[in-house]
Amino acid sequence: MPARRAGTQTRVELNGKPVDVHLSRAAEQALAARQQPLLAEMELYFSCLIRYKVRFQESMDSSGIRVNDKLQLRFRPVMTARCGNDYAGDEPPLTDFPIEKPAAFTPHWLQIDYRRGQWQGEFGY
Repeated sequence: MPARRAGTQTRVELNGKPVDVHLSRAAEQALAARQQPLLAEMELYFSCLIRYKVRFQESMDSSGIRVNDKLQLRFRPVMTARCGNDYAGDEPPLTDFPIEKPAAFTPHWLQIDYRRGQWQGEFGY
């Protein structure tokens, strides 16, 4: 796990596995100032390469699990909807990637920070 800044750590259960969620002090302060909770989605992208990305969404989702009053967490494996480069935007369209045993792919940790007005996240195994 990368070096952490001061903050808090909470352990939650996702897909029957423990996930350690570390919030930097800046992230704690930014969450406390929010009117609505934030959804942190850990995206595992399967294509020619595997990519890990944390996406932050303003809208809440019933499939997320509660970390605290201001933060929900979700794990989402995805793959490209179609191959090629004939799509609009910066990335190809994605579709959910069906995994028979999601616990085997569930991350072990998530770090969330807030810098220069932007949410930043990283997760790993």
